[in-house]
Amino acid sequence: MTELTPLQYLTGFGNQHSSEAVLGALPIGRNSPQRAPHGLYAELLSGSAFTAPRADNQRTWLYRRRPSVVVGGYEPLAHPLWKSGALEGECASPDPLRWGPMPLDGDGDFVDGLRSYAVNGEAGSGGMGALAYVATRSMGRRALVNADAEMLLVPQQGRLLVTTELGRLEVAPGSIALLPRGMAFKVDPLDVPARGYVCENHGAAFRLPELGPIGSNGLANARDFEAPVAWHEQQDGDYEIVKRYGGQLWRARQGHTPFNVVAWHGNLVPYRWDTSRFMAINTVSFDHPDPSIFTVLTSPSDTPGWANVDFVIFPPRWMVAEDTFRPPWYHRNVMSEFMGLVLGQYDAKPEGFKPGGASLHNSYVPHGPDTEAFDKASAADLKPHKLDHTLAFMFETRWPLKPTAWALRDAPLETNYASCWQGLKDEFKA
Repeated sequence: MTELTPLQYLTGFGNQHSSEAVLGALPIGRNSPQRAPHGLYAELLSGSAFTAPRADNQRTWLYRRRPSVVVGGYEPLAHPLWKSGALEGECASPDPLRWGPMPLDGDGDFVDGLRSYAVNGEAGSGGMGALAYVATRSMGRRALVNADAEMLLVPQQGRLLVTTELGRLEVAPGSIALLPRGMAFKVDPLDVPARGYVCENHGAAFRLPELGPIGSNGLANARDFEAPVAWHEQQDGDYEIVKRYGGQLWRARQGHTPFNVVAWHGNLVPYRWDTSRFMAINTVSFDHPDPSIFTVLTSPSDTPGWANVDFVIFPPRWMVAEDTFRPPWYHRNVMSEFMGLVLGQYDAKPEGFKPGGASLHNSYVPHGPDTEAFDKASAADLKPHKLDHTLAFMFETRWPLKPTAWALRDAPLETNYASCWQGLKDEFKA
């Protein structure tokens, strides 16, 4: 394993940041001076319309050795297992679906190792895709630009070095990386093989949820999100640029690195975030709040409260509720829920749900604790105890998710998943 020079970070979600790898590379008082310092080119990357309200406007000014227009012509690149949009999924299933862990095999980089579990919406305009990745080698002189969606990476096994136009992020299991739409990046495993999950968000950019009666502090705090400092690759040579555009993959060659930004300023930036910094809020009396209380990031839709995508985690936390069934209750949700397990056990499925696996409960598909979890929780001595050494997450979306052909035919789909509830008996006593 290559030892890294210690990476540095800027803190604060949505902040106006600035960073320069060479002293004086950031122009003062001008975004686009007649001659940028050090012979650099000024380039603007916009994540929102120019006329978006100031509070919602996302953009970053880049000062780079060559502008991104210097690239060869694109040609189609085949990738039959990375899907986008509802049209590329199979029929949305009324059955609960669950998959075992993705096999840690194959010989490919992060792009090669992407597999779509389920999709909805339309590439570039709304909806999401839930994917897994397995990476057994670095991307080398290869970069990915997703012009259709921002990408949320959730490592499950193996640390990653994520190189972006604005700098580098080291992301380990237990942390996440959020990569803006349209920004070049590459993902190199620091531990091989590396495995994890990806949410491809085709809708509004992820933001922190409103806190309402919670007040000004809690859940994921803005100060704990870390953006990279400016860094530019100095090695010469060709690069392959892989571009996700219009739901398809394309590739082109260019004679230089895309990671040549010497300085930048703005608020459209990549982030990493450590899930252990989540301030979990739960009941201290009886019952428990809706799982939305564990929302980290939200991509809103045009209907208030009905998210295009919510990213939710279930971290270690204390359980203290009195006279309460403490695992999640049985429910049918208007939202569709794709879940993954990073480590440990999930309290509603103590044995069947494995780290590296996934489940899908679509809109109004009933689900909840399996028979074992129900029996144990119903008879438990309700003393305070801590759920520890666990981390599950959920991508929740307002539209049904359509499983892909790969997810239904070639992935490790558990065909007997629904049997975990068959032991629930009618014990009604008049």
